[in-house]
Amino acid sequence: MTTTLKIILAQLNFTVGDITGNLQKHIDVAIKARDELHADVIVFPELSLTGYPPEDLLLRKDFLEKTQAALHEFTQAVKDIYCVVGHPLIAAKGIQNACSVLFNGNIIGQYKKQHLPNYGVFDESRYFIPDNTPCVVSMKGIPTGIVICEDLWYSKPIQKARDLGAKLILSPNASPFEIDKHELRVATLSERIQENHLPILYTNLIGGQDELIFDGGSMAMQEPHQISQLAPFFEEALLSITANATPSAVTLTTSTLSSFPSRLERIYQSLVLSVRDYINKNHFPGVYVGVSGGIDSALTMAIAVDALGKEHVHPIALPSRYTSEISMQDATELVHLLDVKLETISIEPLYEASLQSLAPLFKNKKIDITEENLQARCRGMILMALSNKFGNLVLTTGNRSELAVGYCTLYGDMAGGFDVLKDLPKMLVYALAKYRNTLGKVIPERTLTRPPTAELAHNQKDEDSLPPYPILDEILYAYLNEGKNPEEISAAGFPIDTVKKIISLISKSEYKRRQAPIGPRINNKSFGKDWRYPITNGFKG
Repeated sequence: MTTTLKIILAQLNFTVGDITGNLQKHIDVAIKARDELHADVIVFPELSLTGYPPEDLLLRKDFLEKTQAALHEFTQAVKDIYCVVGHPLIAAKGIQNACSVLFNGNIIGQYKKQHLPNYGVFDESRYFIPDNTPCVVSMKGIPTGIVICEDLWYSKPIQKARDLGAKLILSPNASPFEIDKHELRVATLSERIQENHLPILYTNLIGGQDELIFDGGSMAMQEPHQISQLAPFFEEALLSITANATPSAVTLTTSTLSSFPSRLERIYQSLVLSVRDYINKNHFPGVYVGVSGGIDSALTMAIAVDALGKEHVHPIALPSRYTSEISMQDATELVHLLDVKLETISIEPLYEASLQSLAPLFKNKKIDITEENLQARCRGMILMALSNKFGNLVLTTGNRSELAVGYCTLYGDMAGGFDVLKDLPKMLVYALAKYRNTLGKVIPERTLTRPPTAELAHNQKDEDSLPPYPILDEILYAYLNEGKNPEEISAAGFPIDTVKKIISLISKSEYKRRQAPIGPRINNKSFGKDWRYPITNGFKG
């Protein structure tokens, strides 16, 4: 005899802390799954009622109480479908990261996360206490095990469920995007399936949450370690899966998988989603971008327009005495191709007035980087004045390579609210710009080929101060992402003096990065939650 179980993986975008809105979304989607999609089960992502990660909201008693009330309301509002809902659980010994299995007004099972990630961007040990108890519930007579996110990366949680008789595993997740993270998830699920011979249904969150991006990619996998069905990336989806159970095993129906997005496509989509959610969830009417004719501001503009629509993106050109004619031409061509209106405000009057005001104190001092940074600060002041007056957020345009070595100006080009390129090495900026042009040309060809320059002095080039970006990016990756020491990096063919100079600049620039706006995280080691080096630091490694 075969029992059929139709399961919906609810890949949804929730707002952290919006318990009322998140609850209503749960109710609406569960009813749709039951009535329109004729589902028996719906699985929501990890901590779906609160959004992920709720961080120190979890330390507020009123927040936890409101979440508990929302869970009760959902339990009473939705009947005739099994619902797996993520939420914090108030237990006698502390708070637990839990999910409840609800059916017909009752909690018929509860699973508490066993392995709490406390590395990188994760601080779950700050808020939760772990559990070690498996959860297996009967859904239409099919014994079904539950495991949450990090527990998939260890063998024992699913083994415990299997030992209790589970024939199928449901897994709610809130797994942030990183380059090549999907491939790691697939490899991990394949390993668990090989160990336990049980199908796994993996539900992931989507959406931008501050610097984190959740990419979706919910999936069903079964032996022989293959994906049976896959949800799209970076968009909401209700993935419908049919499980057929016999007394001996559960098998999943398969479908033709859509083409898998390329690496550059995934990165670009992640940045678009991050900008869209940061601006919309924080209720900004739009954004300002200072455009220079350079590659960084051009890519930032393209992402912003794709994320928000051209009517919400306001480019501002801020030329100085050092701004070349071709830079203004390229900035004008960019906004024409993007079909947005460009405003031009010269910084010369403000810059000249600043020089005159400082002249008595700067007397007998040579012109140096001070005058260069003063131009950047004039630009930052103008952009922030516009932001204050009209409410639009300033998107800064600094990339990871520049931020790493401090090639940026505090209260100048770093002035703003969100840095779209913060985790992108310079060469990846170029690659993404070229990728974006394959979807429709928006970035001028000359912007892609000119040598990069800050144009804060006559005939200035970035390479006057920095190694060529292909070399710089390799050294930065080895030091920041791989944790290699100077000698190990030099052994790969880089001069030891250059390596040590770059590492010294990274250390000296920490105080700047602490004052920089946040930006979307795509690396396994970004300048954000997972980079916690001390500012006052005598280590010379």
